[in-house]
Amino acid sequence: MTTSLLSKKESFHQRSLVVVVAASLRRMPMTTSSFVTVEEFGPVFIHEPDDIMFPLSSDEKKVVMHCEARGNPPPTYRWFINGTEMDSEADYRYSLIDGNLVIMNASETVDHGKYQCRAGNSFGTVLSRDALLQFAYVGAFSPKARGGVSVREGQGVVLMCTPPPHSPEIIYSWVFNEFPSFVAEDSRRFISQDTGNLYISKVQPSDVGSYICLVKNPVTNARVLSPPTPLTLKTDGVMGEYEPKIEVHFSPSVLAPKGVTVRLECFALGNPVPTITWRKINGNIPKKARLRKSQAVLEIPNIQLEDSGIYECKAENPRGGTAFKGHLQVYTLPQWVRMINDTQMDSGEKLQWECKAMGRPRPTYRWLRNGLPLTSQGRLELHNGEMTIHKVQPMDSGMYQCVAENKYGSIYSNAELKILASAPIFVPNPVRVIATLGKDVLLECKPRASPKPRITWKRGDRRIQLNKRIILLRNNTLKIVNSSRADEGNYVCRAENQLGSAEMTAMLWVKEAMRVALSPSRVEVTVGESVVLSCRATHDTSLDVAFQWFFNQKPINFHHDGGHFESIQTSSTVDLMIRSILLKHAGKYGCRAQTSADTVFAEAELLVRGPPGPPGVVIVEEITETTATLSWTRGLDNHSPISTYNLQARSPFSLGWQTVKTDPETVTGDMESAMAVELNPWVEYEFRVVASNAIGTGDPSAPSRGVRTKEAVPSVAPVNVSGGNGRRHELVISWEPVSEEFQNGEGFGYIVAFRANGTRGWKEKMVTSADSTMYKYRDETFPPLTPFEVKVGVYNNKGDGPFSKVVIIHSAEGEPRELPIDVRAYSISSSEIRVTWKPPNPGPGKPRRYEVSFWKDSEQEESGSKQQTVRNETSMILTGLEGNSAYLVTVKGFNSIGHGPPSAAVTAKTRKAPPTQSPNNLMWIQEGNNVSLSWDPVKAKANESDVIGYMVLLKQEGRAHNQVTRTINPSTILSLPEGGTYVIEVRALSEGGEGAVSSQLRLVTSSGEPLSTHRHMTSVITFSWTACFLCAVILFPVLN
Repeated sequence: MTTSLLSKKESFHQRSLVVVVAASLRRMPMTTSSFVTVEEFGPVFIHEPDDIMFPLSSDEKKVVMHCEARGNPPPTYRWFINGTEMDSEADYRYSLIDGNLVIMNASETVDHGKYQCRAGNSFGTVLSRDALLQFAYVGAFSPKARGGVSVREGQGVVLMCTPPPHSPEIIYSWVFNEFPSFVAEDSRRFISQDTGNLYISKVQPSDVGSYICLVKNPVTNARVLSPPTPLTLKTDGVMGEYEPKIEVHFSPSVLAPKGVTVRLECFALGNPVPTITWRKINGNIPKKARLRKSQAVLEIPNIQLEDSGIYECKAENPRGGTAFKGHLQVYTLPQWVRMINDTQMDSGEKLQWECKAMGRPRPTYRWLRNGLPLTSQGRLELHNGEMTIHKVQPMDSGMYQCVAENKYGSIYSNAELKILASAPIFVPNPVRVIATLGKDVLLECKPRASPKPRITWKRGDRRIQLNKRIILLRNNTLKIVNSSRADEGNYVCRAENQLGSAEMTAMLWVKEAMRVALSPSRVEVTVGESVVLSCRATHDTSLDVAFQWFFNQKPINFHHDGGHFESIQTSSTVDLMIRSILLKHAGKYGCRAQTSADTVFAEAELLVRGPPGPPGVVIVEEITETTATLSWTRGLDNHSPISTYNLQARSPFSLGWQTVKTDPETVTGDMESAMAVELNPWVEYEFRVVASNAIGTGDPSAPSRGVRTKEAVPSVAPVNVSGGNGRRHELVISWEPVSEEFQNGEGFGYIVAFRANGTRGWKEKMVTSADSTMYKYRDETFPPLTPFEVKVGVYNNKGDGPFSKVVIIHSAEGEPRELPIDVRAYSISSSEIRVTWKPPNPGPGKPRRYEVSFWKDSEQEESGSKQQTVRNETSMILTGLEGNSAYLVTVKGFNSIGHGPPSAAVTAKTRKAPPTQSPNNLMWIQEGNNVSLSWDPVKAKANESDVIGYMVLLKQEGRAHNQVTRTINPSTILSLPEGGTYVIEVRALSEGGEGAVSSQLRLVTSSGEPLSTHRHMTSVITFSWTACFLCAVILFPVLN
């Protein structure tokens, strides 16, 4: 053993000797003969530090590197930067919170680097993976003014960005003249994200201006602008054509980690503007690759090892071409294939650990113990990923790490090695063993001890003499062959090693063998019936027996069987009741009886008769226009012979599966083929077969593949042939289209045949669309409502089918030809005129509705308005008219074909407008239940209709009914039948309509009490809307 192994203070031999009692090899709790401790183990990382990119511009100048491990005792932590241990007490900026490292006022110059966390306790120490701390920032451009660039028109140019210091990589863009006018990249202009420069392959006059390089830090989102670079054109001529020159390209050797997106840039100057193309030497460019920025960038996402190779970009124009090649290599970080695991061993044993990783380049290996490197010395051998320790000792205990690494990264596999040392101990002790008479007995002796103890057996005080019937097995188990009553007694196993000894007593009883009978052993039932299986055990009465039921070798779950199974147990018998049996319940039922001495298993078979199972695959053997020959294989008859088969078909036009006629008409159970007949031609069908027996009808077979019957001449004619309407001189023929189910083939259409009633020859017209429902024939030689004989036939590519029955259809009647008669118009108010007329004389083109046109006599007809009747009414009231105005009115009929001629215009004058003055000075006198009401007369103005009376409206609040009184005088008497609040309004009446409403008068009477019969008179009050509520208070009747 090496010195480094021997010198560690936490070596196992320096800790208190304990006895390992846990069965698990990982994280074993420890105990001595007098106490039990909690589980103890070395540190295991829960959270290792991660790489951090910290923004220098962050307001909180604090970096936290996380590290957390579990272990017992709890681990302590130390941190290292670039391999040097950090002293948190020597630098106030560093502090440890639990295992986390906190860095205050983080600085790039001091704190940038690789960090490692070391966690340790008394069982050992482990190192975390490396974590890289970097800082994100972008500096400022040099403020020095940049010189201008002058080139000839047609020449190429490169504008340098010269970015400021930054971390990590930045994003480049260019501003033209002023922000935010950005340079748009195309086949002529390109911004390299590698160099940051702007490349213009062929300068044009529109490119003249000022250019500013803008850089953005993707972490901090900070942006910085460079000083402007002016671009001007020389005046000494235009640059001629020249061959391409590649100005920016990817590296000759590109290294990329597996899984990232790789961008290869290639852009050339030239006149004319060069075209960029890409290829992969000795291979194809991956299909996932994309060309960006007018093919100047080849982008390969999620790059894999097979994407490696030599890539070439080529720039060409009419003057020539040039190319560049580079090697793309994909590397992978190490990944574990095999890791080491925690191990517990006895002293003196041989430890062999192997760890294995894959990566590109191939990883190398190194080993650590408690965080320190190991080398091959003495008992320790290291070879690549293999470690061997010969004859392990307690001092070899500790935390081990296998590190696999290549130049792109490293990974750690950790494991704890424990060397066990304990005196023998037996749990449980003593042990009771019950055996079956005549059967073999195994008495186990399995102490927990390290190193392995020496085992001896004795019976009573005498050591057991081994023979052919009493045998000691290699695992120290004592085997007694063909046991008898004489073998009963106490057997003692003694275990001893250099740390101590212990004994275990096994008490053996030998009992009679158990017998189990399950009846009936074979039973047949029909679906839906019930059955009881009885299991009886004969056994030693001193032992308890437990039963368990099995179905097809699996335990029956009585809680998830849908209520079909029930178990009923007595002392030595258990019954299994199976209710409402289904086909799935057929099979083997087992009863297992078990005592502490014996286990016996018995089985019975249950056969279930039921409807047949689904037939096998249905095959369409032959197909014609109307038949299909089918074959199938027999399915399960479920213990009842199949009597008949039923053939079913499904098409896009059927409502699910339908039974089809067959040849022969009855398909018996011994048949496995039949013909489906009376199918429709040129229809795609699926077929299935259903079997039946004496029990019932079973499930259908799986559908056959879809097949289409052959084409045939159509056999179904259109129905509901009718027509009519249409425009003048048109014959409109319509029909109900034939369903695709009955079209019988491709090229389906209609033949429309018609002839004038009384003539001989038929005119036939082809309608090629299968979806057509109408045909229009126009002939100006036949008059309206000419009767035609019409029939509609069908055809397809196979020939002509039948015609429909002949029907009589009349040609269109045309628009109305006659005008309405006896048109009259007269005023009924200041805004309404009633118009009446009579239908025109009978003739072709009967009007279905009427249209009334009206306009003021001072205006043109075109500026007027129109109103139409809802049906064929012969009167209409025109509303919304101006008062005291003359209107001209015409009426014309129309139908679906068109409008007829208008009538002669008639004149009507609206009446003058009603008075705008409302009745004023309302006065009332209350006498009992009556109210005498009077007001000042209303006088109409010269342009208003004369007053012919008044209308008084009496409303009771809370009631829907209103009382209206008309009078020719400016007074009236109203009756107030009950208590409540009343509202009174007065309007003047005239030929022009109702005049303006008066102010409301509100009267309040006592609810449920009659008004006083005494005469009262109030002062004359003029009401207004704003005084309404005040009036209601003032006008309470005062009782004497």
